Parts: sequence; C-alpha cells; structure tokens
Amino acid sequence: MRPQPHFTAAAMAVVAIAWIAYNGGVDVETRLGVGKGWQYEAIPIDGAVGPESFAFDPRGEGPYTGVSDGRILKWHHNHWFNFAVIASHRDDECGGAYYEHPKKEHICGRPLGLCFSISSGDLYIADAYKGLVVVGPNGGTSTTIISHLEDQPFFFTNSLDIDQPTAAVYFTTSSSKYHRRNYISLILSEDRTGKLMKYEPESEQVSVLLSNLSFANGVALSKDGDYILIVETTNCRVLRYWLETPKAGTLEVFADLPGFPDNIKRSPRGGFWVGIHSRREKLIQWILSYPWIGKTLLKLPLDITKVYSYLAKLKGSTGLAIRLSEEGDVLEIIEDKKGNRGRSISEAEEKDGVLWVGSVDAPFVAKYNILDAKG
Repeated sequence: MRPQPHFTAAAMAVVAIAWIAYNGGVDVETRLGVGKGWQYEAIPIDGAVGPESFAFDPRGEGPYTGVSDGRILKWHHNHWFNFAVIASHRDDECGGAYYEHPKKEHICGRPLGLCFSISSGDLYIADAYKGLVVVGPNGGTSTTIISHLEDQPFFFTNSLDIDQPTAAVYFTTSSSKYHRRNYISLILSEDRTGKLMKYEPESEQVSVLLSNLSFANGVALSKDGDYILIVETTNCRVLRYWLETPKAGTLEVFADLPGFPDNIKRSPRGGFWVGIHSRREKLIQWILSYPWIGKTLLKLPLDITKVYSYLAKLKGSTGLAIRLSEEGDVLEIIEDKKGNRGRSISEAEEKDGVLWVGSVDAPFVAKYNILDAKG
C-alpha cells in the first residue's frame, strides 16, 4: 500500500522537529575568538527554570529576571531574592516542582520581557498570559495595565523596551491564536497575527504600530530612539521600524539570522545582542516553504511542543548569542556546546563587563565575564 500524502507530510514534519532539536553546535572558543577571554559561571535558579529576560534598576542593581513559576527574582550580594510575583495567589496554585509550572503558567503568570522606567522606578513586565503588567520600585504583586485590545485578549505578550525620555513602553504580542506554551505550533502554522504596540503611561493610551508579524518577539530601541528593532522568530530575522527621521513609519529588514531569534538588547559597546533559541536547518526551511505540511502536522494527536522539548533535552542542543552592529552586521558570536551552557538561549544582556545569558527552560543563568572584549 502506498503511503497517504498527508501521512508522509506529517512524518517528514516530525523529522524536521527532530532535526532542529538534534542540531549540534561548536565550542564558544572557535567562534570569532570570543571564548579565550571570557570566564563562564552558571548561577542556579532555585525551584524554577527559564530566566528569560534581564533588567537592571535605575540604581544599576540586579539583574532582575522572571522565571517559570511567576516570580521576579533579583540578584543581590551573590544570591537570588524574591522581588515580585505576577499572581497574588501563587502560594495556593503555583507550588510544586518546577516541571509542573508549564501546566499552571496561565494561572501563575509567565514573565518574559522586563524593563525599568528610570523616571518612576517601576518595573514593566511583558507577561505571556497576563499582558502588560507593572510592579512598583519595592516589588510585590504586579498590576495589569492592559491584557486586551478591542475585547480581544492578548494570547502571547512577549517583550518590551522603554523610551526613557518619554516613558513610552513599546511591546510585542506574538500571536492572537497561540499561547506561549504552543510556540512550536505558532511557528509551524506560519501565524501572522503578531503586533508591535505602544503604551503611553501619561495618557494611558495604547496604539498598534505594526501588525501581521510572524511571531513578533524581542524589541529594542536604538540609542537615540529614532528606530526600534523587532524580532520575527518564524522568519529568523530582525526588522527595523523607523520612529523618527524622514524614514519615520517605514519598515525594513535589519538582519537575517542563522536560527530562531528570541530577545534583543542594546550592547554598551555598540550594536545589539540577539539571543537565538536554536539553528534553522535546511530541512525546516523546506517544511516552512510548504505551509500545508505544517498544517497537516498540527492535526495529529500529539503535543508538538513536548516532542520538540524532549528531543532537544535528550541531545542537549544549544543556541547562540550574536552581537550585531548598528548596520546589522555580525560582530561577535557565542555558541557554547559545553554541557548545557548554551541551552535554548533567550537573551544576552551586557553590563559592566558581564554578559548575562538567559534561557527559556534552563534551571540556571549563564554568566560570562568579558575580560578582553573589544567592540
């Protein structure tokens, strides 16, 4: 009997997922001479995983990071301290071992992008399920600013950055169909319901700047605030949207990347650090060229995200961190395959000669002391 076309397509798509998860990397020392002057340290997270993003407060203290059980942690005197929580009822709903949290993250909250407002000292948080939320300078329980637009809930609020002179918050919603825990389905479906939005605290107005984005993810304003960069995860690229200059209101491709990017942050040495979850191989490129294959796979009675996660952990696959110039050219690459150092990289935040590297599912923060870094 000849195999049915839909079954063949589904089988090939499963192979594509396995291919992504099993893709290997190279040691950090072999890429652009980065590794020899960088000292590595792993800082464990107690009782949770996934230090997705980082922020430093107006005093320069931190970093702060959000983890899988809905907490915001602060690094202080070489220890993590509880600073804030997304949900006030976490003691009842969010206890237990960290592997249980993905089942409860819509209850406990899943903090992703973080940024402090220098003028107010407030910490703004893009929570995947609760929307755009805020915590005061002393921490505590978050307050929701906005979680719906025109009666439509944000399914997957993802990242943010703040224009400090105006206090305007720019943030992304990745999809209006898929939640964070279904991010592989979001990619395979080629969903284009992502948005770039702007919240103005003084007027409390929210506006949509861009729509029809493919897995809108990290955002980063330029140093002068004349443009903003937006990561499109599915398309493995960074877009540039001009806010000022004669180009205001125009959109262009800033950089094409070798894998699925997550967050993006400015580097104090110039340019931008991009965290890349995993490489995009030729097989997955082919799968995404034929949308009907991904749609067929999504109809199968299996959890695609769990399959991907299992295979990735089994192999110990790694991500990358890439520093781009102001023109979108590659300046530095970190691809660290030693143990689980480069696991599912979500963000790289550089401050005072230290690169803090986050992950969507690792139980630690990777810390690199940049001893001889050159811009």
